Amino acid sequence: MALHGALEMKHSGKYEKAMRLLKHALALSPSHPDILNFYGEILEEAKSNYVEADFHYKRALSFSPDHTRALENRKRTLPLVEELDERLLYRIETKRDEILKASGNRGSLNRIKKEVYFQHIYHTVGIEGNTMTLAQTRMIIETRMAVGGKSLMEHNEILGMDEALRYINSTLLHKVGDISENDILQLHNRVLGFVDPTEGGTYRHTQVFVGDHIPPPPNEIKYLMSEFISWLNSVDTVDLHPVKYAALAHYKLVYIHPFTDGNGRTSRLIMNLILMRAGYPPVIIKKEDRLKYYETLKAANEGDVRPFIRFIARSAEKTLDIYLWAIGNKSVPVPELGSDTTLKDSIIQMQGERMPTCVMSSCERN
Repeated sequence: MALHGALEMKHSGKYEKAMRLLKHALALSPSHPDILNFYGEILEEAKSNYVEADFHYKRALSFSPDHTRALENRKRTLPLVEELDERLLYRIETKRDEILKASGNRGSLNRIKKEVYFQHIYHTVGIEGNTMTLAQTRMIIETRMAVGGKSLMEHNEILGMDEALRYINSTLLHKVGDISENDILQLHNRVLGFVDPTEGGTYRHTQVFVGDHIPPPPNEIKYLMSEFISWLNSVDTVDLHPVKYAALAHYKLVYIHPFTDGNGRTSRLIMNLILMRAGYPPVIIKKEDRLKYYETLKAANEGDVRPFIRFIARSAEKTLDIYLWAIGNKSVPVPELGSDTTLKDSIIQMQGERMPTCVMSSCERN
């Protein structure tokens, strides 16, 4: 009934009402190919949103591979979407190159690198439910002092991420050769080192459940991780665009879910290690974007990894814009990442601070 009502609304030119009815229909029947296809047509016709339209056509075909209209529609939209994706990656690469040309000794760029370091830890633990504010996160890292009213686990999650990032900066970033299984285990060991030392750096021995996703059983993890490491270091994989390579590595590792806890944080660290080796700053996935982050991961589990790659690419571009703003590029607006402070405020606060020794990706305190 909702589908028929939406068709009538479309013929009357009432696209917004048609879309509301289709959203209702999709909530009732999310795998109905006719609804998915028609919703894609509305998005394409009314919003010129070829990316989302193509996603829905692909979904329709996953449930009905011979759906005639969806096949015709996707034949039209797929080349457009591929071109848009390539433009996005090219734009990101251009911004990276502009940053690499800038002097690494600029005070403003160093301050931004330090702030991004704190922001990365704040958001990555926040995604997992940590309730520390950005200011509290910064204080714990810089002073090792406790915050009243906050749990010991929340403190230890922040300290663990700090140790993991230090390990990346001091060891993995400058390591020659492949990313090994031991590198991943060492990272995870630091992520959980303060929270649960017995689980840090060891694969899980029990079945876990992550929302609608049921990760592989524990007896398959060793084999799957061996396959993952082979893929991670293969010639074809390394030749991918760094953002695509990093996003796929993140997704594949979090899909296997090899650890009892800390899978998301470790996957995001591996993703950023790949990007940092290619000259990119680390991706900051804002905790405010957690829902979109999980939605794109779910879409990848259902067979379409492109939304997740785009999400990571756009997150990478936001971080690049922060760096461009720091080196004086006036074409980007003043960035704002933290929910309780802006980068401009943070830089004012740091004017009198001793500057850290930084790599492109993050910082270590002197």
